Amino acid sequence: MKIGNTIQEVRENVKAWRTEGLTVGFVPTMGYLHEGHQSLMNRAAKENDRVVVSIFINPLQFGKKEDLETYPRDLEKDIIVCASAGTNLIFHPTAEEMYGEDFCSFVDMNGLTDTLCGKSRPGHFRGVCTVVMKLFNIVKPDRAYFGQKDAQQVAIIKRMVRDLNLDLEVIACGTIREADGLAKSSRNIYLNHEERKASAILKEALGVAEKKLAAGIRASVEIQRSIREKIASEAAVRLDYAEIVDLETLLPVNRVEAPALVAAAVYVGKTRLIDNFIYEI
Repeated sequence: MKIGNTIQEVRENVKAWRTEGLTVGFVPTMGYLHEGHQSLMNRAAKENDRVVVSIFINPLQFGKKEDLETYPRDLEKDIIVCASAGTNLIFHPTAEEMYGEDFCSFVDMNGLTDTLCGKSRPGHFRGVCTVVMKLFNIVKPDRAYFGQKDAQQVAIIKRMVRDLNLDLEVIACGTIREADGLAKSSRNIYLNHEERKASAILKEALGVAEKKLAAGIRASVEIQRSIREKIASEAAVRLDYAEIVDLETLLPVNRVEAPALVAAAVYVGKTRLIDNFIYEI
């Protein structure tokens, strides 16, 4: 396994693979890797001849009051995780390598970025789209792998690829969870013992919504109310949003009569957690 810190190194490696007729899978990450990331790498290794993993904490997707400086980092552990999952190349650039002093070009989107997490984190998805587009242009993968936990991000990246005619396939992989159901996230490390216990309410609340849908309830307002009430029962947790949206447009739906995304975000202490599930009719 190689570690490349420059764009040129990555391009040279991928070009060499291409001359051999090899396919390339790509897993973009911000590091502090866990089992969720590893599941993406494992699938990429099964479906491609070579795998590239990027480890880059992208400053463009952090707001002024967000955790860029304190975001967890452990490159030594990340290298071990990548190696065990069959990664061939790690791309670990600096911010200076990715964004020069005179950088002034961005990828923006209307509509899909205005709801859910985009409403709570203005500018976040502009940063995501910009860095992912740059990474796609650097790696030029056949397939790119993302976790379904970040469902809005997946929908946005898929739309960007479609709208801008990028020649790759975006593959969403299922959410990997802790024993109590909490979705794996690098930010889970921020939770103290009591917060960690309280955070289980997020998955429980979405479980209530799943039961409502299974019972034939289709009115979004009633399903959303059940999520809010469940989360309100845990005093240590504050709701950011609970929404039901169309799976492709991410626009709110009044009734669940087509495939829909049921998503919620909460604050546990200072830590923001997200989770979701897709309901297929």
